Amino acid sequence: FIQMFADVCLDLERSKFEAILDQVKASKGVKLDTELDTEAMETVCAEFLRLFNKLAGIPFPSSAKEQLRIAIDAVFKSWNNPRAIKYRAMNYIPDDLGTAVNVQVMVFGNMGEDCATGVGFTRDPSTGENVRYGEYLMNAQGEDVVAGIRTPLQIKEMKKTLPKIYKQLMDTFDLLEDHYKDMQDIEFTIQNYKLWLLQTRNGKRTANAAVRMATEMVDEGLIDRKTAVLRVAPDQIEKLLHDQLDPKAVKRAKAIAKGLPASPGAAVGQVVFTSEDAAKWKDAGKKTILVRLETSPEDIGGMEASEGVLTARGGMTSHAAVVARGMNKCCIAGCSALSIKHHATDARLNGKLIRQGDWMSIDGSTGKVYMGKLPVVKPDVGGSVGVLLDYADSFRKLGVLANADTPKDAKVARNLGAEGIGLTRTEHMFFEKSRIKVVREMILAFDKSGRQRALNKLLPFQRTDFHGILEAMNGLPVVIRLLDPPLHEFLPHKADEIAALARSLGRDVKEVEAKVESLKEFNPMLGFRGCRLGVVYPEINEMQIRAVFEASVALARAGKKPYPHIEIPLVGNLKEYYPLKQLVLKVAKDTGAEGLVKYKVGTMIEIPRAALNADNLATECDFMSFGTNDLTQMTCGFSRDDAGSFLKHYTQKKIYIRDPFQSIDQNGVGKLMKVCVGLARGANSHIDIGVCGEHGGDPTSVEFCHRIGLDNVSCSPYRVPVARMAAAHAALKYGTTVTETVAITMRSKL
Repeated sequence: FIQMFADVCLDLERSKFEAILDQVKASKGVKLDTELDTEAMETVCAEFLRLFNKLAGIPFPSSAKEQLRIAIDAVFKSWNNPRAIKYRAMNYIPDDLGTAVNVQVMVFGNMGEDCATGVGFTRDPSTGENVRYGEYLMNAQGEDVVAGIRTPLQIKEMKKTLPKIYKQLMDTFDLLEDHYKDMQDIEFTIQNYKLWLLQTRNGKRTANAAVRMATEMVDEGLIDRKTAVLRVAPDQIEKLLHDQLDPKAVKRAKAIAKGLPASPGAAVGQVVFTSEDAAKWKDAGKKTILVRLETSPEDIGGMEASEGVLTARGGMTSHAAVVARGMNKCCIAGCSALSIKHHATDARLNGKLIRQGDWMSIDGSTGKVYMGKLPVVKPDVGGSVGVLLDYADSFRKLGVLANADTPKDAKVARNLGAEGIGLTRTEHMFFEKSRIKVVREMILAFDKSGRQRALNKLLPFQRTDFHGILEAMNGLPVVIRLLDPPLHEFLPHKADEIAALARSLGRDVKEVEAKVESLKEFNPMLGFRGCRLGVVYPEINEMQIRAVFEASVALARAGKKPYPHIEIPLVGNLKEYYPLKQLVLKVAKDTGAEGLVKYKVGTMIEIPRAALNADNLATECDFMSFGTNDLTQMTCGFSRDDAGSFLKHYTQKKIYIRDPFQSIDQNGVGKLMKVCVGLARGANSHIDIGVCGEHGGDPTSVEFCHRIGLDNVSCSPYRVPVARMAAAHAALKYGTTVTETVAITMRSKL
């Protein structure tokens, strides 16, 4: 009690009390607290009181009322301690929500061998298996279990030692789960052979467990499909796609130690011994494994910053285990082979010296620890995940597409449930070694005929690219964005590289240097790029359009169903868009695609002017797609490449609730999107409107897109399942009736 009061109420250093207890146990030749006799415990208490007085500067309060007052104050003060602030930031909990105090009568699990304390779950929180699960300690208090100071017994052992209590506890588990229709996390105490329940709550679980529980509870008739979908957060689906250690590498590797598999998954990183170092190393771009004797609430920031956690003490319900599962971080607890002290700068693992910075790989599914860097692999999405996503698809209104630039990415996206490609960035295809020289030849050409000769060389490459992607997405739409970045991005900038390029093209070095210099821009984001390239050099866009249609015609004649959507980027004025659309229609006729290939022509909304003139653009567009990255830059006046130096401070100060490049700025960019949708639908009720970019995989942004009535979202392939789940949550939460779109039907004039 003295130790807990000092730690929880006055934030005194727990490890100093532990050191006293360890010294007394060592002097008596025992390992467990319960093995100490009365005289030894009196010594411990006296030393604890002396240490309390020294650290706190006051005697230990002897009045129960004074102890209660200090404890209540500590709960309220805890709302603003660093770990609580960090937790709220991680989970987007408002700072002004507040907390409360619950005061209840105590029962004691440490009054003798007829007493015990424990934590139980009605299902396995790590795997989701429908088995009763938990841990307990005889003659102990609850903190001993959750703090990981002693290694507890599995709850099934109680059947042998306390069979009547065990049956009563199992019956209670069944009753509570049936009542709450969810897995319960139950804290209990046994005092003089009598069972007391301290609390029950919906239990935290890993992402794997959440999905398995949801689908199995549907099969059991405990919940319906709607409840199952809402019970699994979209972010949990994303966590299921985290890396696993490569099974082939694991077979070849030798584990140096094994602990308890507290939270599944895998982590590879460099060893650090403090939460502060984990946070610093993450800021420096390094991946870490946090290695600790045990973790406490003060370590929440370090746990969040690290890839995984390894502790010497604790069980499957210790602080490290529970918090790691909630974060879906890989964790191994109770690794007895790990020898480490508080404030250590090194450790020993089965006798091997481990220093800060050493590489380590841990498998939270098996509890095995490996030294060095093992390769990792992505897991397959199937089984219970596939079933749950099928449930989600039956509820959602938004279509879910993927951003993909290669046939391989397109196949991955389709396997993960993408209903098409929402963005193919053609510029990414130009950087391959076999074609970058030709791209540079095109850029450095003296005139149109020189550019055309280079473009003729590029045509077969582009045709092959588009053929592969359109074939992989057979029957589904593929949005192909015409060349977007400024031309100077394809050119070398170092003197030796420019000289090498000049030699390979048979050009004068000075001449090439001058051309490279002439293409440099002070602000390339607002420079000569996107549709502006097509307006000035239409032959560049014509080559790409021809490649799309020639690939589509070949596929159509082979019995396939290509469905290209040609997207003209960075449009801000209908007069920019219209001539390029006419070019698309002309090439469609020239290649024989017209009448044979189903296709659409549209634009990307990246410029505020485009959003405000959406009614004009909509009369000529079959579709629109918000390029929210550039739209955010131009609306907020932030450079995505430079904003990292201050946006972190902005979110900490709540100027922006979240980084606007990670989640749509609904009060700024979002309002512009609403206006755009209202204008566009007022002019063209059949226009298809979506979002591309990583905002399309952010659950909060997906919800916003549903609310304003978009048709689809597009994101990276591995975020497709997240978007599917987020879209279902939005539909179940808000229904399918759009209420937030700004209805504007008045057409403005150019």
